[in-house]
Amino acid sequence: MKILYATFELAPFTKVGGLADVMGSLPKYIENDENEIAIFTPLIGSIDQEKYNIKELENSRLQLNFGYAEYVFTLKMCKLPNTNINVFFIDNPKFFSCFNCVYPSGIDSWYEQERFITFSKAIIEYARLLNFKPDIIHCNDWHTSMIPVWMKTSYKNDEFYKNAKTVFSIHNLAYQGKYFPEILDFAGINKEEVFHQYGVEHYGCMIWLKGALNYADKIIAVSPKYAQEILTYDYGEGLDWTLRNNEHKLKGILNGIDYTEFNPETDKRIDYNYSSSKLANKEKCKQEITKHFWLEYKKDRPLIAIISRLVEQKGIDLLKAVENDLMNLDADIIILGTGEKRYEDFFTWISYNSKNIRARLEYSAELCNKIYAGADMFLMPSRFEPCGLSQLIAMKYGTIPIVRATGGLDNTVIGYPAENADGFKFYNYNAHDMLNSIKQAIDIYKDKKEWKKLVKNAMKADFSWAKSAIEYNNIYKELTN
Repeated sequence: MKILYATFELAPFTKVGGLADVMGSLPKYIENDENEIAIFTPLIGSIDQEKYNIKELENSRLQLNFGYAEYVFTLKMCKLPNTNINVFFIDNPKFFSCFNCVYPSGIDSWYEQERFITFSKAIIEYARLLNFKPDIIHCNDWHTSMIPVWMKTSYKNDEFYKNAKTVFSIHNLAYQGKYFPEILDFAGINKEEVFHQYGVEHYGCMIWLKGALNYADKIIAVSPKYAQEILTYDYGEGLDWTLRNNEHKLKGILNGIDYTEFNPETDKRIDYNYSSSKLANKEKCKQEITKHFWLEYKKDRPLIAIISRLVEQKGIDLLKAVENDLMNLDADIIILGTGEKRYEDFFTWISYNSKNIRARLEYSAELCNKIYAGADMFLMPSRFEPCGLSQLIAMKYGTIPIVRATGGLDNTVIGYPAENADGFKFYNYNAHDMLNSIKQAIDIYKDKKEWKKLVKNAMKADFSWAKSAIEYNNIYKELTN
């Protein structure tokens, strides 16, 4: 099979969220003697082209018409690190390489639409130029959701793509690409053909993600629980009716993590390496991370970590609701992340006005791993969580997750006091339920024998890509057969 992955984020080149990690890991486990893989992603200006030996392909100049204008693209390539997988970088100085971030803030919404539309169309045309005739086109989130729409409309009679099947992964249903229907003219899609409730129309507006749900041959949600949740009014983000109408195409497959990158025994980013049988160095990692956050190290006082985008989805409102209780906990709390100004302002304020809470409003991959290694607990009170990778990484590092039982958090964490528990769960989206789980974890932490059992259970949990990759490969085979 020839499998084409279309993604706007790709680790290690560009990363904003879990999408980058998934697309940087899953193809490694799909690649084999039977599968040939190509990954397409935009050439963002911050990518270190020299480091990754990214070279421009000869004769890669591509001219495409959108609306009444012509746009020119070029194509660069390298290998996905430690693999033989080709990564193709689509460049246009107006849309991609002019930015040093993947999703620039404050840009015009029409221009944002143009970025994703031109990127997705260039993927289709570059595959043709490269003579990479895909059996499967695997699209991710709304940034590439116009591809399934094109495949069932503009390209439905195209000889090159006549056997291609589309798979669409929902990494976060909240981001949908909603816009005015006039954007269809820019995309070169016949409005009469798609602007209806079984196409892209939604209460008079146009939603690209809805089009992908209706036109893709298979829909993947990134955890089994999330696949169930999005069929309901509460979690369907206004598209639950469309999802129920396409339920026969929907499957939940749990994301995995790459243990070659996240492993406390071999991780070069952390201060001391350790394993489940030799945990003494984890305590040394705790000593080091407290210095980074200007806290006094106390051996018998638990350290709770939060690494998160500071947005409503991540449950930050719950923290604000019990700020006084958190400031008086018999525990220290460290936060790493950036996001909405109101949340950044809150964490700045609480860092200056508490003895036990410190926040760093930044993103650092190296600091992330140091936190995973040094913390005792990892808090994820998400309002919804399609899968979540942070809790999986935390568990591998022996850092016990405290999570709200939603989406992938419910699928991956076994709540205390189950015999094989590896974390703590609360079910209602309620600040005091969260606080009670935190207090329960602090109480159990004092029982060193019980806590060590939790740590060992967490570290032996297996969330590698191997199992999930088999499910993806089976879906690809079913579609092509």
